[in-house]
Amino acid sequence: MAKVKSSYFCQSCGAQSPKWVGRCASCGEWNTYVEEIIQKEDKTSWNSSSAKIAQRPRHLKEITYSQEQRIITPDGELNRVLGGGIVPGSIVLIGGEPGIGKSTLMLQVALKLSTVKVLYVSGEESEQQIKMRAERIEVPSDACYILTETSTQNIFKQIEMLQPEVLIIDSIQTLHSAFIESAAGSISQVRECTAELLKYAKESGTPVFLIGHITKEGTLAGPKVLEHMVDTVLQFEGDQHLSYRILRTTKNRFGSTSELGIYQMSGEGLREVTNPSEILLSQRDEAISGIAIGATLEGNRPLLIEIQSLVSAATYGTPQRSSTGFDSKRLNMLLAVLEKRGGMRFGAQDVFLNIAGGLKVEDPALDMAVCVSLVSSFHDAIIPADICFAGEVGLGGEIRAVNRIEQRISEAEKLGFKHIFISKYNMKSLDPKRFTIQLHEVARLGEVFDNILQS
Repeated sequence: MAKVKSSYFCQSCGAQSPKWVGRCASCGEWNTYVEEIIQKEDKTSWNSSSAKIAQRPRHLKEITYSQEQRIITPDGELNRVLGGGIVPGSIVLIGGEPGIGKSTLMLQVALKLSTVKVLYVSGEESEQQIKMRAERIEVPSDACYILTETSTQNIFKQIEMLQPEVLIIDSIQTLHSAFIESAAGSISQVRECTAELLKYAKESGTPVFLIGHITKEGTLAGPKVLEHMVDTVLQFEGDQHLSYRILRTTKNRFGSTSELGIYQMSGEGLREVTNPSEILLSQRDEAISGIAIGATLEGNRPLLIEIQSLVSAATYGTPQRSSTGFDSKRLNMLLAVLEKRGGMRFGAQDVFLNIAGGLKVEDPALDMAVCVSLVSSFHDAIIPADICFAGEVGLGGEIRAVNRIEQRISEAEKLGFKHIFISKYNMKSLDPKRFTIQLHEVARLGEVFDNILQS
């Protein structure tokens, strides 16, 4: 009888150790090592009929390359985050919190791909439960097949018979391989199952979607092990108390990593939001202070977002600084600039900043809008609703130029804004005659405040 081999794996980062250790040397976490039984042997989990023998090195000039056509899905938001469609032979990992809508999104995609044979493999739900969700989505499809199975060996047998053109796995943590004796969901099982699916995707040219769970810290379970193996990582985000969801790219070998797609969750599934400003600009009956509109970019998509500020006297001695959706360190920097260069005393004030719509932004072009919003709340002065801003603020209080200013201006013009404040250094490459919106060029924050604040 062969000796059973075991090893210890960190459940946080996937590091391996021959013995138990209290603190992981790779990620620094404590008490994360768990013993898992491993079995190393020759395995044939996926046998491709076109499998090649041992490869020999080839000169780069000898390698021929043909442009493969991407699979364009009816879901425009998914096409955007993938870089223009599904790449044949790619493996895509989708992560998100429980109940956020990962399974609904992928089942909806499977049903909409009516011209492509799709195999949806579920290890978490029964066929009847998937059928109930499909009827709720109400998207007829004659090319979607459902398989409820967790063994990778059985899955590959069905794949050889069905020959699907797209494979969806829900979820990778529920699969288990017979070549690894540890429990499903463990680091070694997740790594082995992903490796088998990766080999299948590359040899057959079939795109594979993996749904992955996340840990309580918000990272993908089995984390960096999976992220390094797959081609694309998509993060499905959103507040469960709100109906909007954001699909964000964090890694993409075939496209940009700064794209995002926006959906609205409803009883009939996920609806694409083609005009994100409808959720990022709130509707109000009356004008209030502390509200400013900033023009930002997410990938190739221009967005106008609402920045809300509340500045009030600190009643508990130590002023509070709180920001939602905006970098708190950058907020502190902008407050220091306003205090030093603008003479405004925020040291004894509580400051609260919120990005409407639940979006998280990192674009420095929102600096001017944030500063105007803070000053508006500080002086209780209302900013006219037809004004927006696009400019980065330097430590000296100067307004610096931002990239792709034409797209920001065009988006503001399309949404009906009459005025936009930009850096005068952006005017060198602009033709004002192209736009009907009035362009205000400014060099310092003081010029902005003098022009717009109304008491």
